[in-house]
Amino acid sequence: MLLEFKANNYKSFRDELIFSMIPAPKQKGLDYSILKKKIGRREYKGLSAAVIYGANASGKSNIISAMDTFKAIILRGNIKNDEGKTDPNAAASVLELIPNNSNNEPQPVSFGIKFIIDELLVEYTISLEMGCFLDTEYTRRILSECLKVNEKEIFSRSDKLNMGKLDVIKEYLVNALAENVGFNSANSLAQSSLNDKELFLMNGFKTMFSSKLVSVISEWFENKFIVVYRTDAVSTIRKFTDMHKNFIYVEKTLNEAAKQFGVNSNAVGYIVEGNEGKARLYSLFDSGGKKESKGVPAKLFESYGTIRFINIFPLIAKALLTGGTLVADEFDASIHPMALMSIVNVFHNDDINIHRAQLVFNTHNPIFLNSNLFRRDEIKFVERDDETHISTHYSLADFGTVSKNSARKEGDYMKNYFVDRYGAIRDIDLAPVFESLISGGKDG
Repeated sequence: MLLEFKANNYKSFRDELIFSMIPAPKQKGLDYSILKKKIGRREYKGLSAAVIYGANASGKSNIISAMDTFKAIILRGNIKNDEGKTDPNAAASVLELIPNNSNNEPQPVSFGIKFIIDELLVEYTISLEMGCFLDTEYTRRILSECLKVNEKEIFSRSDKLNMGKLDVIKEYLVNALAENVGFNSANSLAQSSLNDKELFLMNGFKTMFSSKLVSVISEWFENKFIVVYRTDAVSTIRKFTDMHKNFIYVEKTLNEAAKQFGVNSNAVGYIVEGNEGKARLYSLFDSGGKKESKGVPAKLFESYGTIRFINIFPLIAKALLTGGTLVADEFDASIHPMALMSIVNVFHNDDINIHRAQLVFNTHNPIFLNSNLFRRDEIKFVERDDETHISTHYSLADFGTVSKNSARKEGDYMKNYFVDRYGAIRDIDLAPVFESLISGGKDG
């Protein structure tokens, strides 16, 4: 369960971005949206969903890009470029794209996250010296790194390494540490092995102190922190082992969901096209009442919106089944609002969302600006200054309930948004552009 994500000096966010999934204090309404987890004697709470609004180029996608980049750095274990990776989010592999481009002098880039997995509250932060935007020659280094578990510091790193008391993770420690090497010796060895470009968490700490704990953390980032930059680019290709060519596989749950959404064929399924077991999505048709089916590639027969829904459905299912956090950019592109509301309602449903899954997405669709769909603290905004091009992020709950720009539960959030009471909206007038074009295009 994600509680908080932070970033500083990342793309359009020069100042600290704090994206919180912790319920705002004194917020009332939609209590079924609150996820709860007790660790020891303390109960932690998180929001089950969040929706992000903002004008085009305001920085909405940069929040998701920052999460994806941070995830990539952690799983890679270093701050070197990943030259071989092709990704819609180029900054995840080409790290010189990270720093805010308004800085004339190098400023540290930082990331931080707080999440719950199993019985652990994990907090991890890093600060990086990356140079300026597009500076490929700058010598990068890790300025600081810190890991806390259940609010106890496990280690911190700056110029030197400081190990905290490890009692809180004693069941995760390497046995050989106590039996053979000893804590002090391991600490000294870890200090000498620090590398300016390598995360201590994923290298020295993993090797010398707790591969088990790092495995738990890595598993959350790998499988439960499901960050999808440019969801509209997602294309599902299934892999089946030991399946012969032309094998047809119909996934029952996916097919039922697709029928609810509205498919044009009798069913959708995967057909193995070659001997490697790779299968692509097909629209399937009954063959004259016979048991066998015929099919055509779904992209040639189904609507684009239907294909998009089918491609992202496995991600939604994975989050719900594993208690994952699905963060999706362009989540609602080409998908009908009624389908989107149904998906949101599933995450808000205590009887279905039993594993504490979360959904975060950005949108331009104002239909979610509704107190019956989202709590005030679940509605987020991003605004970008026209002069500095710096993005800022805030929540509808930040407006309180007493000012003229208030966000009372009974208020009309959509109306207030469109009359610019909450910001994060741009007044666009293209008429002069077309008037110039129609008048003869004398200006170009």
